Amino acid sequence: MCLKDWLCAFCCLRIGCLENPKNEKQPLVSGNSNHYQTYAVIDDEERNLWSSPHDLSHTEAVDDRMLHTWIQTRNQLEKDSEEWQKLNYEIYTLRQARREVRARWRKILEDLGFQKEAESLLCVTKQSTISNPNNLKRATELLTRLTDNTTIFPAGWDLPVRYLYIMERLISLDAVDDFLNIAQKKYPKTKMDVSPKAIE
Repeated sequence: MCLKDWLCAFCCLRIGCLENPKNEKQPLVSGNSNHYQTYAVIDDEERNLWSSPHDLSHTEAVDDRMLHTWIQTRNQLEKDSEEWQKLNYEIYTLRQARREVRARWRKILEDLGFQKEAESLLCVTKQSTISNPNNLKRATELLTRLTDNTTIFPAGWDLPVRYLYIMERLISLDAVDDFLNIAQKKYPKTKMDVSPKAIE
């Protein structure tokens, strides 16, 4: 082995090339584009905050179906046309309302001391599962009570399934009662928020 070969072998040994010689012939960029698809799914979820994340057709929840239809229709229109701008505004408005609801939940979680965990507690995707099915009934009841007694959700909204998962997580953490108390203080319903039917 000449000096050049020895130096090459020594350098390669130090950086691990000789231990994994096949790495030398591996392409720098893998042909597998799954990570791009994953990012696209996450980006879609973050942008739209689907009410029913498990429903990939976006047809189960009324507001999901409406948003999905608007997006599909807008994508077929000429960009910046009058109809495109109108739909774009509707899409933005609904997305913004969903972001505001999420921000309210985040604020309460942070008030409870979950500053570092807030993001993971709020993350609901199609892979999310209920950790304890026995909590599901109580989570539904508490979410209904939250809707009835606070303005954390805009008036007229159906119960978003995504927040059922978050409520169940709060039950598992034994933090749900504190969450409800803070929500009622921060976003109380006034007489103006109560419909005439509810008063009757």
